[in-house]
Amino acid sequence: MAMMDNDALARVSPYLPLYVVKVGSSSLRHASVYDDLAALKARGARLLLVAGGAADITDHYADVGRPIRMLRLVTGDEVRYCPPEEMPHIVAAYERGTLPRIRENLGLRQLTTFAATAADGLVTGTPNRPLRVVEGDRQRLVRDHRAGRVTAVDVARLCSLLDAFDVVCVSPPVAADDGGAPINVDADVLAAELANALDADHLRLVTGTRGLLADPTEGSSTLPHLGPGEGMAYARGRMRQKVRAAELALHGTADVAITGPHTVDTEGGTRFWRAAAPEPDLDLLTRMVEISSVSGGERELAQFLVRWLTEQGVPAMIDPAGNLVATRGRGPRQLLMLGHLDTVPYRWPVAWDDAVLTGRGCVDAKASLAAFLQTLVEFEPPEGVMVRVVGTVEEERTAAGALYARDHYPADAVIIGEPSGAGAVTIGYHGVCKVRMDVARATGHTAGKDRRTAASSLVDLIGEVEAEVGKRSPEALFAVLDLAAGGTGATQTASAVLDIRVPPGTQVDDLLPAFDDGRLLLATPPVTTPRTDPLVRAFTRALRTVTGDAPRLLAKKGSSDMNTLATRWQGVPMVAYGPGDAHLDHTPDERLSADEYRRAREVLSVAVRDWCER
Repeated sequence: MAMMDNDALARVSPYLPLYVVKVGSSSLRHASVYDDLAALKARGARLLLVAGGAADITDHYADVGRPIRMLRLVTGDEVRYCPPEEMPHIVAAYERGTLPRIRENLGLRQLTTFAATAADGLVTGTPNRPLRVVEGDRQRLVRDHRAGRVTAVDVARLCSLLDAFDVVCVSPPVAADDGGAPINVDADVLAAELANALDADHLRLVTGTRGLLADPTEGSSTLPHLGPGEGMAYARGRMRQKVRAAELALHGTADVAITGPHTVDTEGGTRFWRAAAPEPDLDLLTRMVEISSVSGGERELAQFLVRWLTEQGVPAMIDPAGNLVATRGRGPRQLLMLGHLDTVPYRWPVAWDDAVLTGRGCVDAKASLAAFLQTLVEFEPPEGVMVRVVGTVEEERTAAGALYARDHYPADAVIIGEPSGAGAVTIGYHGVCKVRMDVARATGHTAGKDRRTAASSLVDLIGEVEAEVGKRSPEALFAVLDLAAGGTGATQTASAVLDIRVPPGTQVDDLLPAFDDGRLLLATPPVTTPRTDPLVRAFTRALRTVTGDAPRLLAKKGSSDMNTLATRWQGVPMVAYGPGDAHLDHTPDERLSADEYRRAREVLSVAVRDWCER
């Protein structure tokens, strides 16, 4: 018996990636930007659009016949003069030009939109210190310039708006913490501040060029990758503020890119990386960990890897399920290396410290997938052998990617990308059953005789199910997930999701009668590959060769995509291998040493070559 109710599983722990996208008023006049936003929304993203207004401010001042006053700074730069009497005109430029255009264009794409300046308190700022300016051959201080920096963001209100609308759009100016006229802030910097405050997954700063150019006169001179402090040397004019904003956002957790022309797509743009890898062979791993890919939001990472593989000369694509797929060689013998793109939520800034990488997913299981990809790039399969790497989506939630791989990518042997530690290989996993239990009861006073609330009845039911599972399989592991109670009017409700780990020797079908009162969401069998199988032996030989130690063969009580494949694949040998300590999975302490990663890569390379050539 093997089944999955993907829709129900997805409702257990939904995650919608947050994009903060800054678009200037010139780019907002291009349909491509709105098409990109609609495409992101169709993929399930939450969208916070930050609108710039320079072109609309110029148009508004021309329409009302008001001159734009400028200040020349001692640095030689010029800025728009924004004393208190000018701020209503700047607000009017947004409210009459920029924001209506956004509402109209997103409405044409059937997207509901909240659009307003941040001056009503969504964002608060403080004025800058007086400006020293040059007038003729003299200098003076300007004290009434209403420009400043962000000091507070109303995160709760913005999150409520993001829940209620397809797109939330905010623009300068922001409310003033001194109670005076609104504060004008740079829109790129505002976007960076919002991304940091909201823990956004992705920040995109859209411009009219293909990212940041090494030579502003040469449109094809895009700088594809920059680290902290490297961009300002190339920035000119308005691009300086974008680079400043990108650098500011590196203090948060979003992956950051300057994109264009007039598109949110990162292809051809400039990515900014916060963590510099100690050596070039660690670049891919580091960048994979920096790109947020929580279950349901893996697309950005998949697209990045397709481009990386293409640059390495390896054919790659994203399949209909959203999986990354890369293949080398042709022939009847097929080896599948199956990792996963996604992680659980909660991220922190990625960093290297003394040759140790920290960041969500570095252990579970981006290091495994990175090792698969680098091995594929470096290995030329012998004649008659095809090696395929698949990076699946939704491993941490619905297993949708592995289910698609199971039905479309047959193999003679499988290596699953999960942390076993560089010196060990996993040859077995427990199976898993997930069951939803729902109870409904008529509302009544709890003081009534023999009254049982829905929650109390659910507790009783859970106890009965646990006892029955224990009778049928004493070694099974039982846990309760996602308890909830509520109700409306005359009915109380309570629900829970039960997680049962099925040990080797127990058939999933033997446990199903215990769940007669619930809804089966997921059922996958336990899996074990014999120690004598050629795939296992390839790894034991590789481990001895590389580490010099006796190989350790593991049987784990968790589960992986190996179990998902086993729901239909019978007799296909499978192991799981990857660097890292699995005890750090899903914890805020995920970390991986460069030595561990490199050792695992070497073991994997030897084992793959061994299996392919024998």
